[in-house]
Amino acid sequence: MKIAIASGKGGTGKTTLATNLAVLCSSGSRDKPTVLSDLDVEEPNSGLFLKGETLHQQKIMKEIPGWIRDKCTFCNRCKEVCNFNAIAVLPDSVLVFPELCHSCYACVGLCPEDALVMKDHPIGELSHYKVNQLDFIEGKLNIGEQQAVPLISKTIDYTKENFPDNSIFLYDSPPGTSCPMIESVKEADYVILVAEPTPFGLHDLNLSVKTMHKVGKAFGVVINRHGLGNDDIEQFCRKERVRILGRIPNMPEIAEKYSRGELIIEIPEIRREMLNILTKTEEITGRWICRENHKTS
Repeated sequence: MKIAIASGKGGTGKTTLATNLAVLCSSGSRDKPTVLSDLDVEEPNSGLFLKGETLHQQKIMKEIPGWIRDKCTFCNRCKEVCNFNAIAVLPDSVLVFPELCHSCYACVGLCPEDALVMKDHPIGELSHYKVNQLDFIEGKLNIGEQQAVPLISKTIDYTKENFPDNSIFLYDSPPGTSCPMIESVKEADYVILVAEPTPFGLHDLNLSVKTMHKVGKAFGVVINRHGLGNDDIEQFCRKERVRILGRIPNMPEIAEKYSRGELIIEIPEIRREMLNILTKTEEITGRWICRENHKTS
């Protein structure tokens, strides 16, 4: 079961929801792992709320072309076939811009002199932590790197290679509706969109809903800081026939715990609402997610 937690904008509470749901899902005796992946690789912050033992760390690479001067005839073919302007041909050298390269191999495959060869280029780091029963995977993009998608893809690949298919996978997705967000939700079975009851929150939720329809993903909405603004998001969801999974109230206690890097499921009222969100997700998807919801079954 793969659940992506996404939002149309930053600051809506996406990471708060993702970390607390992950800990709930992992609690108690389980016969399958719960895995939380922080795919907001440009600014990962799930780790602020999850402290555990480091199990694995590795550098993540992408392939970029390397120039072989002795073979090059400066025919300009590599520059002509690059759709991303990642190559510049000068009178006496060829420049490759790693930040622009999409690793498509066109320049290497079509060079008549074999003067380009793919080589590894570091783009970030992947870390695997154990937080009690929860496996937490964090991708972190190197400063200056322009493309988040390759690291997001490799972080997801790591989870698929190291955990069984029947695991509960939760993806803390990047904000917005651009390529990084699409990459993080494309394999999800279900998407939870987090929105806040503000004009900006409504505007960006509208974009997120349109995006989910476009990519064909089943989804529901959690309203964070409920009670802060008006009921425009509630009206929008009714109009668009979007299922509201839960409402996390606007409480000073939540802000206090957040500021200390603590989980808000320690607040009984919030724990009940988080379990309610998981219950509704189970009802919609027909998939078992959280053991705590089935203690008496």
